[in-house]
Amino acid sequence: MNRAAIVTLTPLSGLYGVAMKARRALYRRGVFHVHKAGVPVISVGNITAGGTGKTPLVEWIARALGRRQKRLCILTRGYGRQHGGRQVLVSNGSEIFADARDAGDEPLLLAEKLKGEAAVICDADRVAAARWATENLGTDLFILDDGFQNMRLARDCNIVAIDATNPWGNRRLLPAGTLRESPRQLARADCIVITRAESASQTEKLKSEINQFSKGRPVFLSRMRIDGLRKLSSEMKDSWVSANELKSGPVVAFCGVGNPESFFAQLRRDNYQLCSVLIRQAAERGAHALLTTAKDEVKLRSLRVEMPCYVVDVAIEIEGESKFLALIDDAIGK
Repeated sequence: MNRAAIVTLTPLSGLYGVAMKARRALYRRGVFHVHKAGVPVISVGNITAGGTGKTPLVEWIARALGRRQKRLCILTRGYGRQHGGRQVLVSNGSEIFADARDAGDEPLLLAEKLKGEAAVICDADRVAAARWATENLGTDLFILDDGFQNMRLARDCNIVAIDATNPWGNRRLLPAGTLRESPRQLARADCIVITRAESASQTEKLKSEINQFSKGRPVFLSRMRIDGLRKLSSEMKDSWVSANELKSGPVVAFCGVGNPESFFAQLRRDNYQLCSVLIRQAAERGAHALLTTAKDEVKLRSLRVEMPCYVVDVAIEIEGESKFLALIDDAIGK
């Protein structure tokens, strides 16, 4: 965003900040009612717009807790779906009932990756979705995706993801910046997970800032790793390929995620030869393959791609994962 746009939008950011502050006050005073789900709720959210690595974190938590025979359900708004006001059962945990158009790309991706482990429901009204899931799916644990600003549903554990590569944007609230709330609101969190924490010096400075904003809440470091490569396909675990085959020559990477540079940087760290981010230039640069993200794949399945296209699956690794899970267990009363 250029300086002229920032100056123009700054007054609107001030109004946005006042509105958010008033909203929090109304919830504190009981004017706006907070609803309880009747079973434990874990919220995973952020304070900035754009990609923070939240989706891999939701997946990691769901897998870790699902191993304990929990009947898990992920509640998500489902941004970008065709009918945003309608409740959509993306998955009941065993079967998938929606596509990217009805569910949105992130909910469908979570449903596919967590098939057999967690149900996924899209609904702007997360309270109504929680009631439906409890009654119809027998859910005994919810993960509230992108839930830090959603205060209608009570939660037992508030987890916030902060991207180490761009933690505060330009430090301005929406719409002049990318902050959805002031960093001081991290004091409402139970813990903070720093994602993409590859640089130690950068991370130490960020941890110090977070400690001040959050008033000493626990901070965990996490990193992304490439989990595998597969051909563009409708099957999540079909046609896995060797990374060495693709590292032998130039490749083109493209994506539409919130933080695209993080995807390109991940590939460079893993020694891929990126020659362009424009598909039409691929042949001219001698590229022999296209690489994209799993989140983009769900929107590309119906397209015919001339050049071989591969999906890069990523997974998150959390330092001190036993302490992280212990904190969640304490919060949900395990």
